[in-house]
Amino acid sequence: MEKLTHQEETVMLYIWQLQECVVKDIVNEMSDPKPPYTTVASVVRNLEQKGYLNSKRYGNVWVYSPRIKEDEYKKVFMSSVVKSYFENSYKELVSFFVKEEKISSEELKEIMQMIEKGKK
Repeated sequence: MEKLTHQEETVMLYIWQLQECVVKDIVNEMSDPKPPYTTVASVVRNLEQKGYLNSKRYGNVWVYSPRIKEDEYKKVFMSSVVKSYFENSYKELVSFFVKEEKISSEELKEIMQMIEKGKK
């Protein structure tokens, strides 16, 4: 699975949300200032070429839907981040967020509870 650029990822988030859409639907969902239609159309074509989208033609309109599930992308992306930036250690990832004060002790307790439930 090829890594997406920031712009591609942003468009993919809208497509995952919409499930089936035309380029105009994506542009309409975006907040102001909206990018040009042609820019979004180019990004959608790139996503299709990379294998992230299915497309169907109805007359002169192309309808797009995700070929890759959002959860599937998240797994691959997060694994890559952990491998590249945290020495392939999820412990290092969590400790980074603790040091940066991005995660509270309550959230850590919740995570521990999820881990314990998963072991059963």
